Amino acid sequence: MTKEYTPHTRKEKLAALDEFLNVLETLRVKCPWDRKQTNESLRPNTVEEVYELVDALMADDQKNICKELGDVLLHVGFYALIGEEKGEFDIADVCNMLVEKLKFRHPHIYGDIQADTAEEVKQNWEKIKLKERDGNKTVLGGVPSALPAMIKANRIQEKARNVGFDWEQPSDVWNKVREEVEEVQQEIDSNDAEKLEGEFGDLLFAVINAARLYGVDPENALEKTNRKFISRFNHIEKRAREIGKSLSEMTLEEMDALWNEAKGIK
Repeated sequence: MTKEYTPHTRKEKLAALDEFLNVLETLRVKCPWDRKQTNESLRPNTVEEVYELVDALMADDQKNICKELGDVLLHVGFYALIGEEKGEFDIADVCNMLVEKLKFRHPHIYGDIQADTAEEVKQNWEKIKLKERDGNKTVLGGVPSALPAMIKANRIQEKARNVGFDWEQPSDVWNKVREEVEEVQQEIDSNDAEKLEGEFGDLLFAVINAARLYGVDPENALEKTNRKFISRFNHIEKRAREIGKSLSEMTLEEMDALWNEAKGIK
């Protein structure tokens, strides 16, 4: 991908999608592996492909983003083809249902609702989803139960905010964070493992709330810190090898010195 990249025409895009469907249908018939796949067998691979896409997005690696999007598209096409074989739906139904939903959820574009800011759009979105045919019957009903806990907490908080259940000012959340820290400390003293786990959960939920209120995505923030830690810890291991020591042979003070050295490396 370069700055000189020229997007394909609509005709070329449609031709590429058509060729993708042709290849997928051919493989489904002729390839022993593709022929035996089911929704159940593909599901773990789908999760893996989405995480690989997330890795590429986090690295802002445009070439790999393109590649991983293709892998995710393959799974979308595969599930649609299986649905067609079962006589339930096909890729056209998938697209049509998506278009219908997008138009219904954007009445400020396709209807007569006014929404001039992204926040107004989000608030309308949650209200509209409650009215959809076969839609969620509760505000939090659309949060997938299988989401990772941090992402789920953030989505829960966003949905609650969209119907007005939120802190009036971002700064108000810090009293809650401090309260949860104190409750964790109290449970540490009580030596009750189950209650301590619950209080840590409350503390994490409050910190995620704080991040959201200040416009920080907690998942992205933590992942960046994870990567930073890995990079610095790898530096400690590398420097330890250079001086002929294993990490288990080093003192905490020695490792701290190398950690501080790593912090100075951009």
